[in-house]
Amino acid sequence: MKALIIEDETIVAKTLQSKIARVAPDVELIGILPSLKVARKWFMENAEPDLLFMDIQLSDGVSFELFETYQLSCPIVFTTAYDDYAIKAFKVNGVDYLLKPVEEDELLIAIDKCRAIVNRQQPATAEIANLLKALQLPTAKTQGFKEKFIVYMRNQWKPVGVEEIACFVKDVLNYACLHNGDKYQVNFETLDEVEDMLDPAKFFRVSRQYIINIDAIDTVKPLEYSKLLIKLKAPNHKYEIDMSRDKAPVFKKWVDR
Repeated sequence: MKALIIEDETIVAKTLQSKIARVAPDVELIGILPSLKVARKWFMENAEPDLLFMDIQLSDGVSFELFETYQLSCPIVFTTAYDDYAIKAFKVNGVDYLLKPVEEDELLIAIDKCRAIVNRQQPATAEIANLLKALQLPTAKTQGFKEKFIVYMRNQWKPVGVEEIACFVKDVLNYACLHNGDKYQVNFETLDEVEDMLDPAKFFRVSRQYIINIDAIDTVKPLEYSKLLIKLKAPNHKYEIDMSRDKAPVFKKWVDR
């Protein structure tokens, strides 16, 4: 199968290329397109590929605008930095929707799905239509994101609004750290559970140990090897969080919107 990537972050695109080569060596990458403008020109001059990996939010617009010009029939794997509240809606379709950074096992499943469509020689137009329709789902607020957490102190508990929380920290147990510097235990075994309850437009899983509120960020410092160091606002400035190279471009796009 011949595949094409539409992605405006060079590191993310190269990482995805490497992962595709590892999990599906039979997939031939024929190009990486960095913007909507370049993608429109490419499709004007070339036949569509067998498989398309498409970032949703590009530097010059939303990739779905491409469908206003071209009626694509190849299967498409959409990728995004957040909006994970929509993932369940997309998973029922013949094409897929992956949250960055893309995990190799999920990538392989998505490619196998697309391979089945290509082998059946069945256009993926219906699946794409279902994906676009799914994008019209209610907003994050009506998706049931948690508005308050029960936190524990001594032999008491109290409700805390998510807007009061600067970050969640895994330190043997899981804790909610408030903007005012208070730190309380939350009764969840993993941060994965907590992450699933949060609005991805407001909270970002920066590492295995931290989920941070966008309003709690003070500064972000570039480190060697394209890593980042995130410092939170006082009184939580003691939290200086290293972010991996893979997540750094995704995080930058999440903040700069």
